[in-house]
Amino acid sequence: MTSQTLREARKYEEASEKFITKEERPEFHLSTRVGWMNDPNGFSFYQGKYHMFYQYYPYNTEWGTMHWGHAVSEDLLHWEYLPAALAPDEGYDRDGCFSGSALTLSDGRHLLMYTGVLKERKSTGEYVDIQTQCLAVGDGCDYVKYEKNPVLDMQDLPEGSSKYDFRDPKMWQKKDGTYACVVGNRPADGSGQILLFESPDGFEWKFASVLSANENRFGKMWECPDFFELDGKWVLLTSPQDMLPKGLEYHNGNGTLCLIGTFDEQTNAFTEEVDHCIDYGVDFYATQTTLAPDGRRIMIGWMQNWDTCSHRAKGEKWFGQMSIPRELFIKNNRLYQSPVRELEQMRCNKVVHENVSFAGDLSLEGVSGRKIDMELTLKPGEGEDSCSKFTIYFAKNEEYMTSLSYRVEESILKVDRKFSGSRRAITHQRRAQVHMVDGALKLRIILDRFSAEVFINDGEQVMTTTIYTDQKADGISFSADGNATIDVTKYDLV
Repeated sequence: MTSQTLREARKYEEASEKFITKEERPEFHLSTRVGWMNDPNGFSFYQGKYHMFYQYYPYNTEWGTMHWGHAVSEDLLHWEYLPAALAPDEGYDRDGCFSGSALTLSDGRHLLMYTGVLKERKSTGEYVDIQTQCLAVGDGCDYVKYEKNPVLDMQDLPEGSSKYDFRDPKMWQKKDGTYACVVGNRPADGSGQILLFESPDGFEWKFASVLSANENRFGKMWECPDFFELDGKWVLLTSPQDMLPKGLEYHNGNGTLCLIGTFDEQTNAFTEEVDHCIDYGVDFYATQTTLAPDGRRIMIGWMQNWDTCSHRAKGEKWFGQMSIPRELFIKNNRLYQSPVRELEQMRCNKVVHENVSFAGDLSLEGVSGRKIDMELTLKPGEGEDSCSKFTIYFAKNEEYMTSLSYRVEESILKVDRKFSGSRRAITHQRRAQVHMVDGALKLRIILDRFSAEVFINDGEQVMTTTIYTDQKADGISFSADGNATIDVTKYDLV
């Protein structure tokens, strides 16, 4: 039976979404139905459709008591909203249904696992969140919380682990038919760790191992873990809080981390071999992956940064959107990302300019727009007049612009949105160490009304940023401080 809390949320979202027009939303990125969105949850393929749940506060465009929003898609690009799936309506989750995951049980039901939050008042008068892991079972639309919730609590934690920072379970089914999940936690040293739990049936869970310990290497608490096999390796994704930069590899604050290594399924031991950022731009956090029916590992992230949530002006009708879903593969012992191939079905109005030599400013006929897929190859010219810096401007008019600039000698690519229309002194720039391949820089830029995602050198690196620039600013131009050559292939996305 649906609770009063959930009925009210469903009634509110259905009434309120009518005030948001299609043109006020992204075209092919999932945004919140109404109100606030953060982390992707329960990303899964169930009954012929991709399901995306998300952290959700329908009643305001600021973070509030977390619900689970819900949308479905057949192509990962065009989403249909379903009624809210979870609301904070039980004693163990009355202060929030935090992030989690989903999978299909052997009997065909859809199982959700999420973090239930209950505020506890300490002797100091301070309130803290007790976090436990809970289940709900449903049919792809309506979900019933498990009568034995919570299924994991402080008694299931290794000694010294925090009951206050214990969240974001990501489940999967193992080859033998049993289940496993990873959960973010904070050990006694105050940094992060990822815990591994196992279950024979998805309902009875027990602690298996500390899969990975941060030991204060990458920020503090590790949120939103994901763990999977890919191209013969094992990959652990997580989002650390309070990171310190290491050169240009990690940014200050809330970041993303990819660890690649090996996993011994007998001892439940993960051995790290490589670490790097997942995304080098401004707005990307809380990744989650799913396995597509055709075997692709597909990742999505919250296209936002906790430190830039004041970017949108107050009074807007929605806040929060997801990144484009990305296919993952490992090459040269790195995680590569590519926009899902379904995007190519949206391409039209192809414009090609090849081997264009220029110095100074350049505009190309037919190259403009805010819903585009654009592939570029940039090469510095020969000799002492060769350019040392390229710049690409987009979402541009006389008043606004966002830029990507590349310094050839330093091998640094920078995204800069300070002139994108923001009225807040938030993070506007990010830089990444990017090396040219065979003397050229290869970029693929996806624009969708309120965002830019830049895939570098066939997905070796990605830089993502949101931009809330007036939609009339749709110009694109190029600049070089010396001789350069450019190839451009641009498609509109419809």
